[in-house]
Amino acid sequence: MKFNIAVLPGDGVGPEVIGEAQRVLDSVGRRFGHTFDYRQGLIGGISIDKHGQAVIAETLEMCRKSDAVMLGAVGGPRWDDPQARVRPEDGLLAARKELKLFANIRPVKMFPALVDATSLKPDIVRNVDMVVVRELTGGLYFGKPKKRWSTSRGRRAVDTMAYNEKEIERILRVGFELAMTRRRKLTSVDKANVLESSRLWRQIAAEMASEYPQVKTDNMLVDACSMRLIQNPGYFDVIVTENTFGDILTDEASMLAGSMGMLPSASMAGIPGGKKGKAFGLYEPIHGSAPDIAGMNFANPIATILSVAMMLHYSLGLGREADAVEQAVLQVLDEGYRTQDIMSQGMKRVGTSEMGKLIEERVKG
Repeated sequence: MKFNIAVLPGDGVGPEVIGEAQRVLDSVGRRFGHTFDYRQGLIGGISIDKHGQAVIAETLEMCRKSDAVMLGAVGGPRWDDPQARVRPEDGLLAARKELKLFANIRPVKMFPALVDATSLKPDIVRNVDMVVVRELTGGLYFGKPKKRWSTSRGRRAVDTMAYNEKEIERILRVGFELAMTRRRKLTSVDKANVLESSRLWRQIAAEMASEYPQVKTDNMLVDACSMRLIQNPGYFDVIVTENTFGDILTDEASMLAGSMGMLPSASMAGIPGGKKGKAFGLYEPIHGSAPDIAGMNFANPIATILSVAMMLHYSLGLGREADAVEQAVLQVLDEGYRTQDIMSQGMKRVGTSEMGKLIEERVKG
């Protein structure tokens, strides 16, 4: 089969980790008889430098015409002026909005070989296996009004957390459907003791829970959730939450797996594994552009490679191929290979390209 893949390497280590992910994907193609046709575009700081915009309309149209999108990372100090009219992150926000990517899915799973790689006790993280579903196109990041201005009393700024019923219902449905394929437990996270938008969120969650009697559903305040993630992360199966809370909680949860370099993500325009079997999505590691190590062959490509596995499963409908990638990653870790972010005593340290090549070889079978 032939698939068209839009590739947005972005800034910093983005091109390095994307290159290794493409290497692994090409290995999948050779083993299983598929062809992946890559179409490359600019996003983030590199797009600002060339076009004056964080992403241009032509790039978004290329993405729309593709089966899926692979993205590296955006941003860096050279574009980090808070007074700047355009910022690299604007490209991500525009892509989410224009491509209708409303659901960010971030699996957090502890690989047995990395139990000793975190700062937490092994008994705490050993059974970590959860999925965080974050709403992507509403809340503080998109709500209006959103502005800064000066008054006689000084400078002011406002952001608006706004949600409507449809937005809340569709993201919760993604969570419930995922829970049905896992341990059938869902935790809806909000701040209902303070925020009106969260009270609406909690009400809709309760209404939808009656549609999924097989799923054990509970509600949790975001501050309590942040504590529970450290105290007893094995409690969680599927977490569903709004945009800002999800952004913070997923970065916290990444530490449970040893490093941000281990965690993939999928931003979806539909329900993965739903009635159509697959949905359009954008796939990226959760880490940033790490400009301090860009070009040094230090970055961990595993998060990007595991994002490719998610793409194979969710957008391309290639379950066996996704399993092959995940098993290759597991095998390389079991053999003791580590990039610097997950390095521990007695392990074999490798760089970005070496890690990608090792996984590629294991995919070959």
